Amino acid sequence: MKKNKLTLLAILLCCTTAFAQEQTEHDMMWYVNNAPFKMGTIAEPKFADKTFNIKSYGAVGDGQTLNTEAISKAINACSTAGGGVVLIPPGLWLTGPIELKSNVNLHAATGALVIFSSDHSLFTVSGGRGKPQLYGEKLENVAITGGGVFDGAGDTWRPLKKSKAAPTLWNDLTKSGGALTKEGDMWYPTKEGMADDRLRPIMVVISSSKNVLIDGPTFKNSPNFAFNPKSITNLIIRNVKIENEYYAQNGDAIDLSTCKNAIVYHCTVHAGDDGICMKSSGAKDKSTAALENIIIAENIVYHAHGGFVIGSNTDGGMNNIWVTNNNFVNTDIGIRVKSNEGRGGLVHNVYIDHIYMRDILNEAILISSYYEDKRPGSAPQAPVTASDKTPNFQDFHISNVYCNSAKIAISIIGLPQMPVSKIDFTDVTISANKAVCIIEGADLTLKNVKIISPDKTVFTLNNSRNISLSNISFNADASSFISAEGATSGVVVSGTNISKLSNAVKLGSGVPKSAVVIK
Repeated sequence: MKKNKLTLLAILLCCTTAFAQEQTEHDMMWYVNNAPFKMGTIAEPKFADKTFNIKSYGAVGDGQTLNTEAISKAINACSTAGGGVVLIPPGLWLTGPIELKSNVNLHAATGALVIFSSDHSLFTVSGGRGKPQLYGEKLENVAITGGGVFDGAGDTWRPLKKSKAAPTLWNDLTKSGGALTKEGDMWYPTKEGMADDRLRPIMVVISSSKNVLIDGPTFKNSPNFAFNPKSITNLIIRNVKIENEYYAQNGDAIDLSTCKNAIVYHCTVHAGDDGICMKSSGAKDKSTAALENIIIAENIVYHAHGGFVIGSNTDGGMNNIWVTNNNFVNTDIGIRVKSNEGRGGLVHNVYIDHIYMRDILNEAILISSYYEDKRPGSAPQAPVTASDKTPNFQDFHISNVYCNSAKIAISIIGLPQMPVSKIDFTDVTISANKAVCIIEGADLTLKNVKIISPDKTVFTLNNSRNISLSNISFNADASSFISAEGATSGVVVSGTNISKLSNAVKLGSGVPKSAVVIK
């Protein structure tokens, strides 16, 4: 009987999701014009009608000839002439680092496969992280376009965690050479890489620039993050594909760092780490958020640590983010918001709606102020005092989110001195093994939320206050609606029939009856 109930509930979830998906696709500018906040200027850069074919500067597309100098000559000639298009035609183009220049559209035509050399010395920088494979700094009016493919030869750079590798892959790589950590939990392709992991370059980095367009290319097999725009104003990322193996260490797909007026539209991601991620740190002007006015629309994220991610670096502040009409499939976490003491800051005015997820390994929605990332074999992180940069997540608006199959539906974990606050969930349906857990949350609203779970307790609350639960749907065989512990108070339940539950409200030691009010 229990199996039949769960099957029926799954069918109802599919029907609900199908109805919600009636929202149609929109062009990019529709999102810019209809954002729930005032966007700054989003406009494509313009380029002179001149074409500079890399073959005219000595490039040979045989996959054997190193074309670093030829590509550089074409870009420099284009920039010197006032700008235009640098054409990478169909072919197999081996190269070292490529540096972009202002007013240049680097166009890799469909059929062009650009292979970054596995000769690591070409990317070595004394005393710092390896030089990015495709990069530019302090630019204006620059683009990477076309249907070509950029391959970062990341398999020659990246370490591999034993915990992330299939046994066959682990055995093959460890037998092939390279180096193992003393604990035997991570393999490196080279001893040099194990000695200094900073050598691994980020594949594409454009920084401190204005008017940037990335439209059409595929970035795959990156040594580190695939694409990391930093401090860019007026940024369009459109029709981009990221292809990284699920086991790619630090294989983030798209990491926006301290950008303003940016849109990520119609992209497809396979990542070994976070899918589409917002980062913000090192801001000099503390009066405004370093990352602001961001739209993430109509993207698909397949395997990744998180579909849409905030953090962990948030100390520069974030404001005005709209995440809408995206699909997350088989990601570790669906919506992932993370930070911790020492790298936190104010993240607010975040709008997340029309998100469709399936087969999420862990949480469908996670907001946590206790994130920790520790490299295998490294020493434990030193404790950070409460006076350091503190995560402050507030004013999130989450609606029309649907998830079929997760381990945990919703998990919120704040800090005693800084609860996760002012979060509202509206029209949310999630099927998961475990229901909802809120620790150190305040001023939260859940309305028209359906939790399909065999979990016997629907809401587990600890040290949380001012929680409004309205029109909540849940499995008929649940035994408790709320379990309240610690200093939980101000919980109000309305529009929800809990009369048939055997132990509808469980109050822990010291929690007064007045902590939960049923209307």
